[in-house]
Amino acid sequence: MDDRQIVVDGDACPVKQEIAAAAKALGVPVLMVSSFDHLIQAGEGVRTVQVDRSDQSADLYIANHIRRGDVVITQDYGLAALALSKHCYVLSFRGMQFHNEDIEFMLDRRHHQAKARRNGKHSKGPKPITAEDKRIFQQKLTKLLQDLQENV
Repeated sequence: MDDRQIVVDGDACPVKQEIAAAAKALGVPVLMVSSFDHLIQAGEGVRTVQVDRSDQSADLYIANHIRRGDVVITQDYGLAALALSKHCYVLSFRGMQFHNEDIEFMLDRRHHQAKARRNGKHSKGPKPITAEDKRIFQQKLTKLLQDLQENV
C-alpha cells in the first residue's frame, strides 16, 4: 500500500524521535496528533495536527483519519480497538503489537482497573520508559514497516 502512514497518539508519546527516525529510514510519512496542551514539532516527513484539549479529541481525530493498512502508535486500548476494527496495525509505546484476539481482554482489564480507581484503589502505574525500551520500540517499528513493505 503506497499511501500507508504512521499515525501517532502524540500527547504522552515518549518515542516520537524513534518513530520519526524509523519512518524517515523507510520513507513512510508520519502524522502526530496532540492537544493544544502539548507542543509537537513537525519535521521532515512528520506532519502535526493539534486538536482541542477535551478528553478524547486526539483519539477521535485519529479514528476519523486512519485508513486500512496504517500503523497507529498508542497506549490507549480504546483507540487500539478502533484502529484494529479499521484493519490498521497498532503498536504500543513499548513496541507491543495489539491484535484482535487480545483487545477484548485488555479493554475488560482497563474497565476493572478504572472501577478499582473510582473505589479508591490506586496503583503505581507503568514503569518509566528507558533508553533500552526506546531502542526495542524502534527495532519493532522498523521490522513491522519492513515486513509491510515486503508484502505490498
